[in-house]
Amino acid sequence: LKLLKPRLALNKAFLKVKPNRPEIELFKSNLIRMIDNINESESEEFHKNEVSRFLQNTFYGSNHYINTKDRKDLVIHNGAAATSTVGVIIEAKKPANKAEMLKVNNLNTKAFQELVLYYLQERIINKNTEIKHLIATNIYEWYIFDAQLFEKLFAQNKSLVKKFIDF
Repeated sequence: LKLLKPRLALNKAFLKVKPNRPEIELFKSNLIRMIDNINESESEEFHKNEVSRFLQNTFYGSNHYINTKDRKDLVIHNGAAATSTVGVIIEAKKPANKAEMLKVNNLNTKAFQELVLYYLQERIINKNTEIKHLIATNIYEWYIFDAQLFEKLFAQNKSLVKKFIDF
């Protein structure tokens, strides 16, 4: 596992873009609203809806469709229609579910295993080559993976793909 600081993880082109004050204020207000709505006794479904609302209101608007797909908690489509390809797969855990959430020193958790499964379903079964990122979040923590890493480690692993197809 190679942990990257945001400055190193971001594409250099993003570092040249200066966010404007209204975008920063929108992000802040939506983030505060999402965090204020956390309820430790509520379900994963409740928190997943909060993440979806935050993403829709902050970044994606009407340009990208966000919803569940099959058993995937959330997906962000590459277009405004549900029929467009999936670009981002999100595994959302409720904040109180610490046992299933990724940790810096332990990726082998249910959340990560689900991301691998959902990636392989989307990539192998649906033949989607347009996946860009995979995310595991409990609202407080966000683990963001480049899909190229999943492609290299999982989709190009012939033994794993064979076992996946057999399964």
